[in-house]
Amino acid sequence: MSVATNHMHAGAAAAASASSFDPAAVRRDFPIFDTVREKPLRYLDSAATSQKPQAVLDAMDHYYRSYNANIHRGVYQIAEEATAAFENARKRVASFLNAASPREIIFTRNSTEAINLVAHAWGRTFLKDGDAIVLTPMEHHSNLVPWHILAAEKNVELRFIPLTSDGRLEVDALPGLLADGRVKLVSFVHVSNVLGTVNPATEITRIAHTAGAVVLLDASQSAAHMRVDVRAIGADFVACTAHKMLGPTGIGMLYGRRELLEAMPPFLGGGEMIREVSLTSSKWNELPWKFEAGTMAIAEAVGLGAAIDYLDTLSMDAVFAHDQALSAYTLEQLATVPGLRVLGPSAEYRGGVVAFTLEGVHPHDVATVLDRDGICVRAGHHCAMPLHEHMGLPASARASFHCYSLQEEVDALVHGLHAARKLFAR
Repeated sequence: MSVATNHMHAGAAAAASASSFDPAAVRRDFPIFDTVREKPLRYLDSAATSQKPQAVLDAMDHYYRSYNANIHRGVYQIAEEATAAFENARKRVASFLNAASPREIIFTRNSTEAINLVAHAWGRTFLKDGDAIVLTPMEHHSNLVPWHILAAEKNVELRFIPLTSDGRLEVDALPGLLADGRVKLVSFVHVSNVLGTVNPATEITRIAHTAGAVVLLDASQSAAHMRVDVRAIGADFVACTAHKMLGPTGIGMLYGRRELLEAMPPFLGGGEMIREVSLTSSKWNELPWKFEAGTMAIAEAVGLGAAIDYLDTLSMDAVFAHDQALSAYTLEQLATVPGLRVLGPSAEYRGGVVAFTLEGVHPHDVATVLDRDGICVRAGHHCAMPLHEHMGLPASARASFHCYSLQEEVDALVHGLHAARKLFAR
């Protein structure tokens, strides 16, 4: 049993054992909501980062207080404890994503670094002049910019799966994009951080593989909220990040099929990722450590392990059902606000993300007015400038949910939007 498991609180377990998911019971496991403020905290920005349950905070604190040491080096007791906790977190991630082996899990700083690792180590090795990459217009900048850099370097063409009018991918267009045999990679987001769209990852992967392309799935917004089975989906690479899945900042994960990772050169050079070093040459370590240079985020890995234990206690299916139900309720209530435009598809095609604009009010002003009542929403382009340009918008406001989000927070949001509309109509 991991250190994180020993610190699991009872509140979430009680919620999970109930006949229906109880976000109010889950919420009691998150200390930030108990902090005394002038206005109650109504946190609707979980797509940016999630809050952390006491179990995660306890696990990280216990590491620092009880067995803080570097990993894979010391032979003394607390160093071995730290190494065991770090590698146990890797095993937890592998199980959580249903990877074939923990050796297919590479720890990174975040999803952005995970995608850059693939672009650098796989892309620069296996892509050549005249090849093509397929992306989508709904990508986060982290799944666009690395490919822009690589395309300019290697003279690689970028192609895009078109969007429907309601913000879904026209998957039927993908075979045509792949038809000439030049596409070597299809890289796409599982759940849009703006539109909330849940893309058909298994279908897209199947079509891409039929054409011989490798698939990278950006699961930043999905692994935190729904069951992501990398083997069932079939993706060759999957990137996700701890801070959106109730874990700490500073650690992310890359799943990669072992044969691909074995064939790739290292991403970063330094300590730990080597087997032998002389003054003039080096030999690389085996997987997964070949891609993990220097001292890793040990406490953060321990926290991630605790977060996965916590999510497993809740059940990812229950978390996703809660998110979808709250999104559906939000769409219904937002329809009562005159001049409000919701971005993205109907509730059946989306996760726990609802972005919108309010006629005559800049999204930053919307967020500022809402903040006066303790309501936290995101405002801006959400690191998705091309998508906003596609929709003819400079920015949007966004509400996003997690296991601790409540219907009454949505009610407060809608009330605040009515107030903002009246304020700026004067």
